[in-house]
Order: sequence, then C-alpha cells, then structure tokens
Amino acid sequence: MTNNDTIPGPIGIFDSGYGGLSVFREIAARLPQYDYIYFGDNARTPYGIRSFDTIYKYTLECVRHLFDMGCHLVILACNTASAKALRTIQQHDLPVYGPGYRVLGVIRPTTELVGRISHSKHVGIMATSGTVQSNSYVVEINRFFPGVQVFQQACPMWVPLVENNEHDGPGADYFVQKYVQALLQQSPDIDTIILGCTHYPLMLQKIRTFVPPHIQLIAQGTIVAERLEDYLLRHSEIDALCSKGGEYIFYTTESTETFDQKARYFYGGEVRSRHFEL
Repeated sequence: MTNNDTIPGPIGIFDSGYGGLSVFREIAARLPQYDYIYFGDNARTPYGIRSFDTIYKYTLECVRHLFDMGCHLVILACNTASAKALRTIQQHDLPVYGPGYRVLGVIRPTTELVGRISHSKHVGIMATSGTVQSNSYVVEINRFFPGVQVFQQACPMWVPLVENNEHDGPGADYFVQKYVQALLQQSPDIDTIILGCTHYPLMLQKIRTFVPPHIQLIAQGTIVAERLEDYLLRHSEIDALCSKGGEYIFYTTESTETFDQKARYFYGGEVRSRHFEL
C-alpha cells in the first residue's frame, strides 16, 4: 500500500438510479457514525436494459471515481450492478488496487439468510428483467441452500411507477396484482418473496395488499445494513480504513435539482447533491 491507501475515507454507496437511497437510508440509520459518499449515475439510468459489458464498464467507472474520492469500501446498492458487474470487479479489478479495497453487493446478504427464513423452501424473487435474466438470485440461493426452490418474476413496470411517484395510486394496482399473481402461479407453496430491486420498498404497502398474509416480504435495506455492520466487525482492517465523522455527501451525474427532488422519496429526507461530470 502507498501512504494514500492507508488514509481512512468514506464508505461509498453506488447506484445507477435512485433506489439505492433506500438502502443507504437503512445503512446510515444503523451506522450513523461513518462518513459516506453516495454516487448516483442517474444520467445513464436505467442500467437494466443495457448489455453485460456496458453495465460492467459503467459500474467500474463509478467505483473507480469513489476510490479516487478516498473510499476503500464501496457498496453496490443496485441489484443490476450487483448481478452483472460485482463478480468481475471483485475477481479482475480489485487485485490491481490491493487488499485495502473492497466492493460488496446487495444480493448476497439476502440470499445468505433466505433459506433459514422460508419454511416451505419455495422462495419467490420479484425484480427487474435484467436481474431476473442474470439468474444471480437463483445461483446465490442454491449455493447456500441447495434444497430451496426459487421462482422468479420480472416486474418491468414497477421502477417507472416509483420514479414517477405513481406507485401509491390506484393506477399501480393492475401492474402490482399482475406480477404478484404471475409469481404465485408458479408455485402455491411460496412462503417468502424477496423484493430484488431497491425501488420496491417504496411499494411495500401496495404489494402487501395483493400478497397473502402468510407470505413474508423481504426488503433488502435492513438486511444489507445488518450484514454490513457484521462485516465491519469481522474485518477490523477494513473498518480502520473507514472514516467516522458522520458526514454524508451526495453526487449525481444528472441535474442536481432533478436528483434532489426525486431523492427525498427514497431517502426519506432532504438531499442536497453535487454534480459529477463523467
């Protein structure tokens, strides 16, 4: 390591859009003492419709910027980036930076627990088309719990509903009911559903109205925050590289006015962002 590599810096939180703010909200609530930089590549969203190579390229570019800003630990608070870029970054790119840099995603924390939550061992995944096509949840769940059967349903209309603030209105009912029914038709024994997109927690109450009460709905934010706390306790060498001043900075590649207006729905409070030109 060089001297710069040993200077503590903020924890980086990356998302291609706005949903990662719902994860950041839970992380900051659980671990408020750390410094954070939230980086939203909103100018190039959505990532889900792009190719594997493009998602990897865009995600790595943003991770590198967070490293340049002093972050040693970056959380990909984006299911698409976690599904299509994380493993390549971890295996191919991180060795160049050295042992003091880590990149973590939002898929593994949930999949490590779901087999102990589900009693029927029939688990549903509701996610974007890109995440479903990647099969990342299926692969990860089968790795930890080979006996669990996984059923997936793409929900392409849910993110637009959330980002246009239409998710609570009656107009959303059709698309919520449509995708929930399509998932449950795959198996009547599903007793646990993972909301595999960071936008979906904002729709939790709406989704619940169309899901039988015995089925558990799992949102990622709380679990990711809990697992991050555990990770930092187990990896004191990384924790020592995370500065603790309680400072939160937000960057967006989009208009700051647009970002700040939409961000408060996901973050649950006022946000004043800074523009970052890629």
